[in-house]
Amino acid sequence: MSIKKTVAKQYVRLVDGAVDRLSNDVPPEGWISTLRKALGMSVSQLADRLAVSRGAIYQAERNERSKTISIGQMEKLAEAMGGRFIYGIVLNGPVEDAILDQARLKARSMVRRTNAHMALEKQALPPNILDEETESLARELAEKRASDLWAVD
Repeated sequence: MSIKKTVAKQYVRLVDGAVDRLSNDVPPEGWISTLRKALGMSVSQLADRLAVSRGAIYQAERNERSKTISIGQMEKLAEAMGGRFIYGIVLNGPVEDAILDQARLKARSMVRRTNAHMALEKQALPPNILDEETESLARELAEKRASDLWAVD
């Protein structure tokens, strides 16, 4: 196995495993307020730990709820409360499924273009053969991971 494929597999394992570790279940009040209250820490106490005003803490809590807070700010707040901020992006399914779905889109486009040209010469393929060719090409594209797989056609 090539180094490139080994590295790609490591990335796939990392991304696929993140789904189990990350959750999108944000408390209604946001994590800052929820953790602060769970610890029994007042806004003033958190503000003192960060050497900022109480208003800055209230603003950070509002910014988190409105999804405008920065990652750096979340990290500082988490650390001030004795925690750590975890950030991640996870797919809605396995990486390989996302790659195969994209390969199918690309293959469908390629096969349709080819079949349109063939139709001009009255050599168009029947739908069942088109589907087989599309799936075969999609699997090939997914396996090769062509550099233009994610390019917009």
